[in-house]
Amino acid sequence: MDIFEVIPKRRSVFPPQFNDRSIAKEDLEQILEAANWAPTHRKTEPWRFKVVQGDAKTRLGEFLSKKYQETEPKPKQIKIKKLLENPQRSAAVIVICMQRDPKESLPEWEEIAATAMAVQNMWLCCTALGIGSYWSSPGLIRYMNEFFQLDEGEKCLGFFYMGYYDETPPPVERRPVSDKVSWLN
Repeated sequence: MDIFEVIPKRRSVFPPQFNDRSIAKEDLEQILEAANWAPTHRKTEPWRFKVVQGDAKTRLGEFLSKKYQETEPKPKQIKIKKLLENPQRSAAVIVICMQRDPKESLPEWEEIAATAMAVQNMWLCCTALGIGSYWSSPGLIRYMNEFFQLDEGEKCLGFFYMGYYDETPPPVERRPVSDKVSWLN
């Protein structure tokens, strides 16, 4: 499959859709290597990833569920369950972080954008490999420094849930690109 075939097939595939098949470490490494080739202004390479597998997925779900209950005035049972179960349903969860340039030589949004491009590279690779994935950025990411060590200037931007799935996701419709482009000559 070439890149022009992969891009329109990229979808959000959610943890409840994942099956029990594990993802080979070699595939995870290949996906992360692709992320490392994202564009980066001033070569800051701000993306940082923490791969959560095995028992750590259970601990992550327990942390998120507990933290939600502690911080939400009226916690909803369905959200408590979702936060607890999504990591466990996933073959792997990649925690998406951004390391701010200590010199602040460029605007923070550019480093966030570079990190997002790294995630898009991962997402396209997952699509090509038949791995479902989903980027979630719950408000709870601001507490991730309580779950694992973040370096000074490092910020959690979300979770990239990954897993194989059995049912093909429905097609996505897009308005024509011509509705979104202005040509200047």
